[in-house]
Amino acid sequence: MDATTLAAFAAVDLLLVFTPGADWAYAISAGLRDRSVVPAVAGLITGHAAYALLAVAGLAVIVANSPAVLTTLTVAGAGYLLWLGWGVLRQPAAPATAGGTVSASRTQTVLRGASISGLNPKALLLYFSLFPQFLDPATGWPVAAQTGLLSTVHLTACAVVYLAVGVLARTVLKTRPSAARAVSRASGAMMMVIGGLLLAESLAG
Repeated sequence: MDATTLAAFAAVDLLLVFTPGADWAYAISAGLRDRSVVPAVAGLITGHAAYALLAVAGLAVIVANSPAVLTTLTVAGAGYLLWLGWGVLRQPAAPATAGGTVSASRTQTVLRGASISGLNPKALLLYFSLFPQFLDPATGWPVAAQTGLLSTVHLTACAVVYLAVGVLARTVLKTRPSAARAVSRASGAMMMVIGGLLLAESLAG
């Protein structure tokens, strides 16, 4: 895989990672409620890493050539995104207080993060629709090796961006409860809009 292809992928990948969605909302929520955002981000990365393993195994190419499978997975992810967005709108994240609710354990935080990113339509489309466009067996690199390299770039970008989002939420919004709730509600609304658009597009196709 040449440097030009890798740079092109990195640029597109960063645009997707910087687009707010379910992962961002969870990182923001962790920054507002927990002392550390690391478990939440670790969970998000775990979900993406699971997709990476499937992609390396060759499922990215298989699913890309099977529209029915991709549609089914996208519909499931869109439905989950709608459910998450509605939950955030009903109970927006707010800065934790000394007398507030007890934070979830690190294990629960990691598992929830993994489920959010593992069913995130953005991650689904990235691995099973975008990755195949940058894979070229003619380069001499095994497809699995190319997929592994692209996955490493993506996971690194996710880790850096989500940690930054969580830390900024904690430092900037921690002392501004009303702003924190407004940001949370906006994230929830955005998740529902994205999920609705993905669902409508998948069903229409």
